[in-house]
Amino acid sequence: MVSFFITLFRLVRGIARGLRDPEFRALLVVLVFVLVAGTLFYSNMEGWDVIDSLYFSVITLTTVGYGDLHPTTPISKVFTMIYIFIGIGIIMAFIQRLATHSMRRRGRRKASAGTGEAKEGKKTQANG
Repeated sequence: MVSFFITLFRLVRGIARGLRDPEFRALLVVLVFVLVAGTLFYSNMEGWDVIDSLYFSVITLTTVGYGDLHPTTPISKVFTMIYIFIGIGIIMAFIQRLATHSMRRRGRRKASAGTGEAKEGKKTQANG
């Protein structure tokens, strides 16, 4: 359970740091727009409540697809097919951007730790 909260904390921290990047912010806005659009569509066309509509939108775009909810009307099925193709691209771009920020930070942290070790090694050699 602790590892879950650590991972959740890292995700939130990564998103907060990513907000400094204009491209990341734009992807986040587009992602929220797509989720809201899907939620409104399914709520209106399928008659689901808002939480079920949002739930279906999220599990569809993340390709989880539990199957507990599914579109029943032809227009909803067509919308879902288009929604998947558009939404998965946006989700993947968002995750890729988040991962890039995380890896850059980890790389900078390792580089600065390596620089500190290199400086200590030089001091030791100079004193020895």
